[in-house]
Amino acid sequence: MRKVCADWKTEAFSPALVNGSYWPDFEENAKAASAEIFCVPDETAAAQKVLEIADEVKADMVVAAGTETDRGISLACDTLAQAGKQVFRDKFEVAEHAPQAGLGLSRAEFGVGETGSVCVDTYSYEARVVGMLPPAHIVLLDRNALVENVTTAFQVMSRVFQKGYLGFITGPSRTADIERVLSLGVHGPSRFFIVVIGAEGGSIHG
Repeated sequence: MRKVCADWKTEAFSPALVNGSYWPDFEENAKAASAEIFCVPDETAAAQKVLEIADEVKADMVVAAGTETDRGISLACDTLAQAGKQVFRDKFEVAEHAPQAGLGLSRAEFGVGETGSVCVDTYSYEARVVGMLPPAHIVLLDRNALVENVTTAFQVMSRVFQKGYLGFITGPSRTADIERVLSLGVHGPSRFFIVVIGAEGGSIHG
């Protein structure tokens, strides 16, 4: 899967910009935006949590982006498949089945404490549709891949961005276009899950 940056941890992050100290703000603001957050210790536990969410939202068909390079996404897909879910990972299959899938799965590169948003590398078409077309979307996020605010987020992005697409997701899709009544899921997923991997105080910088 083509990305804006092949290795965000190595090429874009630095301890001065990206670390776990912004977790309290991130958690509070993400929940305020109706994101559903689950904290797990490792990728194996993350895969199990993804399966639990898939069962909860009654998703028998799942589309995923990044399985060829992302161990966490790949492990989650294997767990889903072993449980009898239809899992589409190939970019052409994702494009074909995303409109009918019950769940999309992808990786968030980092979170933003100030807004509770996550940044997703959406250079590839499949990375965009898994987070837009299914009614539920899960992202995996490293517990310590957090920046303080939007200004810092753009500093991180500027270290690697040359061309392509990046997206910020802040909770499920919402609109108040009709009589100013807030509705979820009109223009995208009605439920947005963040599975946070890793222990508090750890480091993503080695």
